[in-house]
Parts: sequence; C-alpha cells; structure tokens
Amino acid sequence: MSGISRRRFFLAATAAVGVVAGFSTPASARTTAARAMAIDGTTLQSVAAPIGAAGYRKLTDGPGWPLVVRTDLAAGSPGRDDRRRPVTSFVQLTDLHVCDAQSPMRFEYAYPYFGGAFRPHETLSALGAASLVERVNSLSGGPFTGRRFDFVMNTGDSTDNNEVIELDWYLDILNGGTVTPDSGAPGRYEGVQNSGLSLYWNPESAGPDKFKQAGFGQLPGFLSAAIRSFHSPGLSVPWFATFGNHDDSVVGAVPDLPVLLAIYTGAVKVQGVSDATAQKLASKMRTNPNEAADLLASLTGIVRIVTPDLRRRPFTAGQFVRAHLDPANTGPGPVGHGFSTANLGNDVYYAFPMAAGVTGISLDTTNRAGLSDGSLNAGQLHWLENVLKSKSSRYYDTDGTLVRQQVTDELLVLFSHHTSTTMGNLLPDPTHLLERRYDGPALVALLQRFPNVVAWVNGHTHRNAITAHPGSTPDRGFWEINTASHVDYPQHARIVELADNADGTLSVFTTLIESAAGYSTSANDLSQAGLASWYRELAFNDISGDLSRVGSANDHNTELLLPNPLGSAV
Repeated sequence: MSGISRRRFFLAATAAVGVVAGFSTPASARTTAARAMAIDGTTLQSVAAPIGAAGYRKLTDGPGWPLVVRTDLAAGSPGRDDRRRPVTSFVQLTDLHVCDAQSPMRFEYAYPYFGGAFRPHETLSALGAASLVERVNSLSGGPFTGRRFDFVMNTGDSTDNNEVIELDWYLDILNGGTVTPDSGAPGRYEGVQNSGLSLYWNPESAGPDKFKQAGFGQLPGFLSAAIRSFHSPGLSVPWFATFGNHDDSVVGAVPDLPVLLAIYTGAVKVQGVSDATAQKLASKMRTNPNEAADLLASLTGIVRIVTPDLRRRPFTAGQFVRAHLDPANTGPGPVGHGFSTANLGNDVYYAFPMAAGVTGISLDTTNRAGLSDGSLNAGQLHWLENVLKSKSSRYYDTDGTLVRQQVTDELLVLFSHHTSTTMGNLLPDPTHLLERRYDGPALVALLQRFPNVVAWVNGHTHRNAITAHPGSTPDRGFWEINTASHVDYPQHARIVELADNADGTLSVFTTLIESAAGYSTSANDLSQAGLASWYRELAFNDISGDLSRVGSANDHNTELLLPNPLGSAV
C-alpha cells in the first residue's frame, strides 16, 4: 500500500470510529492520526498517566498526545502531506545513565542537594534501557513519513559514573547479549538500598525511611531480582554515539583525579555523612571540581566494607572510543558507531552520512576540567566551521556577507550532549589547556551563518524542550530539539523525521516514545518485563524527581517547519 493511500485509509478509519488505541479522542488527536501513517507504539497512541492526584501514584495508559504544528520559522502550505517526500528518519536515545548502583565512588548521600546522586530505581537502569531497545525494534519506521529508521543516535551520558563495567553493560544492551547488572560480590547487593539508613528507599526492609513516608512500599526480593542476569535483544538498526559528561567524570561533575582512583576499585563505601558535609560537597561539585575531588577522597562517615571490583575503574575518552571500535561491540554496526581511530585521543567528534544528501555532525561538548555543563574548544569549533563550509554552496560570513562557493549542498543535522543553554562551562580544559572555550551562544551564532543547518539534537537537561533559533533572515534559522533522559521520568526517546514538502519548506517531525514496559506493576512480578515497569513507576514517584521535565505540548510530538535551504526539492 503506498504512503498516500495508507494515510487516506487511516483517515477514513479514524473518522468513522473516532477512536485511537481504545480511547475516545478529541478532534486534534483524530487529525493527528489521520496525518500519520502509523502511531502504534508511540506517544501519539498512548502515554503513561498517573492514577490519582497526590501521594505515591500508580500509572496507567492515558490518551496519546496530538501533533502540534510549529510555524516559528516558516509557514506550511495545505496539502503538503500528499506531496511530502521523506529524507531521513532516526531515533534519538539520550541520558541512559546505565548505573553501577553498588560502586564505592558514588555519593548517594548528597542527593537532597545534588540531583541524581541517588534514585530509588537506579538498580534497574540497565533493565530500563533494554526495554527501550525493545520499543525501538518494535517500530516499523517514522510515524509521519513511513521511512524505516536510518539509524539510532545516542546523545551521551550512556554511563552514570564513568566506569568500565557500566560501559560494558551499555554496549551489550545496545548491541545485544546477556547483561548482569551486578558488581562486587556476585549475586549479593552491597549498595545503600539495604543499608537500613532512612535517607534511602530500603525496598526489602519493613523499616521506615524517607521514601516509605512518601508512599513507597516494601518489595521483598527486589534487589536480588535487580542484579540478576537478563537478555537484551540489541538494536536492529545501526547506531551512533556521542560523548557526555557522565561518560567522562565522577557522576558527571568531578574529574577522575589520581586521588580518587583507589576509591573506585576499593573496599570502603561511604553511605552517610553529616548534612553539612553533604551540602558542602554539592556546592563544590557545582563550583570547584578539584576541591570536590579532594573532599571526596577525605570523607569519613557511615561506611560499609564492600567487595573490591577492578571492573569499576574509570575509563578515558580514548578508551570509550576504543570500546566502540572493538569488533566484539559492533552489533548492527557501523564499526566504531561513528568513531574512528582518529578519535582515540581526546577529540571525540566526527561527521557521518545520515542519508542521501544529509550529513550528521556529532560534537564533543564535555569539558574535561569537570562540572556538569559543557562548552567547545577552539580546535573543534574551527573543525566544525570547515565541515559546514564543505557542505554548503552558500553561507554568511561573520560580518553578514553572503558567500557563494562551488560545493555540493547537503542538509546538516548536529548532535551533542549539551544544549545551547548548558554550555557555559569555560574552565580551561586540561586536554586543551591553551585553547579558548566557546559557549552555547557562540555555537548558535556559528550555526546561524549556514542555511543548510536544519536541526541541533541534544540531551543533558533530562527534559523535553524544542527551541526555534530564528536568524536575521528567514533562511538562517534552525530548530534545537532537546529530549528527556531515560533515567529520570518521563524516560523518553524521540523519533525524528525530516521531509521535503515540495513547496519550499521542510518539515521536521518529532515523536516521543516510551519503553516497551507495561504501565501496571505488581509486587509479585519481578520478571525482566515486570522490573522494567517498576523502573518507570518508581521514577515517576522519586521524591527528588521533577515532573516538569515532561515539557509542554510544544515540546512533545511536533511538526517543525522551516525554509528548505536547497529549494523546492532535496
């Protein structure tokens, strides 16, 4: 069945029954379904919704979110659905935070002052990521163009704490294989969640704690189930990777200085400190990463002796790249997942062909000096400008002059971990000490010189947000697409489709997806699928969570219009 006839068939069926996925749907949802070629398995069909208005809440399948057309940068013409030609289609994963929850190098006790230091669902991060892989594999392609996915891009923070064991788990999850999310003594959990300390959720204990006061229950067998082996199917399409700050440093903020290395693989885990010390550490992690490292190395408090594990050692950027280049980790390809031997040093950025006439550019926005936010070094910014010039027959010089040249035109999509608003970390990078660092506005200004740039896709903030960046002329604007993490609620990934409307405009469709896990949970179901459902529910109820990360309708399922820099046809 052709794309147009399939769409018209869906339009007739939807208009006749007025339902989508069993829900009585408003006109906006029926219109969305009519414009789509398939909505199954996406948030166009259904979205996790809480039962009740307060307290600890279970989840159920609520009505899907309709498509929002955004004309900030261009207006669309009627009938474009029937003229549309797909250009590329891909899935963005971001902020998986595959976590070694038993590591001595974690500082869970700081979570009241430093978000993400402890999550009640953190032992399930690997299982949750595998369930997301299942969801991606279940989809036939983009819901609005029908084009099969060209690739998956993972935009960083693949690991939570920069540990080799986390890197191994993450690669096995995306490539397929058996994963045992356990470290230290095999089969024996040695983290904070059986410490008996009231600061943490102790799921197997009947004793009181802060989370039980908020409605969390007791789940006998939860921890032993969370660390047992499971199978990940691996992605069924090629995937690429981008480097994030959690892939570089201690919980994404403190550099791996020599004073800390023995803690990673050692036998002493600090589980509790005074409130004043926790606040001081959180402050140092935001302002002075070297002082934070010194404080971590000298901390005393409530400790437990754990089983040392050399697999917890930190990895460098080059070792991150080398692991991706390992033939054993190729999975569905490509070899290196975007990285090459040229990236074995500290420059882990690259360009790659996304589809015919479209180039993707993966940046490294992580500052090796520490702190969670990022920036770009001068060498990378210069490299990026040269790549943009090589793909553009016209661009604007820094003084606004239009430059024309004889090169092949391509559409350009950028990928990074950080966003334009989280690239203010201008500390000198120890790997490029003599180079100036550039912030988010500087990168936006560069991109606005090149009409061929259509989108910048990123993560880091753990929230859904889509921002229009208009230029001084209509052709100089582009869209910034930021997607929530898969560790904090709402645990989304995003489908991105680029289409030529044959009217002088392009459409960028963005559709959020959830994992394949069911919405309901049961204390009696601690199977792989059951635990993936618990991962979502516990994240929703996390007392340190921020439900506003879900974003607004303008940040969810959208059609983002912009002028076609290549004319009426790509």
